Amino acid sequence: MKIHLWFVVCGLSLLFVACDSRRIYEENREIPETGWDVKNKINFEVDIKDTLMLHNFYINVRNSDGYPFSNLFLFIKTTNPDGYAKMDTFEVVLADDNGKWTGSGIGDLWDNQRLWKTNVRFPKSGKYTFTYEQAMRNEILPLILDVGLRIEKVQ
Repeated sequence: MKIHLWFVVCGLSLLFVACDSRRIYEENREIPETGWDVKNKINFEVDIKDTLMLHNFYINVRNSDGYPFSNLFLFIKTTNPDGYAKMDTFEVVLADDNGKWTGSGIGDLWDNQRLWKTNVRFPKSGKYTFTYEQAMRNEILPLILDVGLRIEKVQ
């Protein structure tokens, strides 16, 4: 019986992933248990072929409910295939004004996906690198468990 249930869960998971037709790229990276050191930069490399399609970019963050802040500031560097780089600062709001965690939660874990940029057209095909750096005042940031990038086509 347990094996049968496992196959059903796996099958449904594959179905949901396969139905995500807008996703161009999505990857999440685990942060070490010791915390996110300001020196630890996280890279996402995306191979872009279509320069005509419009894209939306999302930032994914998973935090524990013991995270001591209501937000997370990120420096995000985007490097195009020619090596040209542009830096952005982005705030991910993780809790409302009353301190209630936002996003979806299971137990003491909270997942947030925040819209970063809309209607972006890549100017060139090739490999783009997105580099995240935590931009909080703490040198080592506790209880941010994962960060990620999602790029999807606009419909």
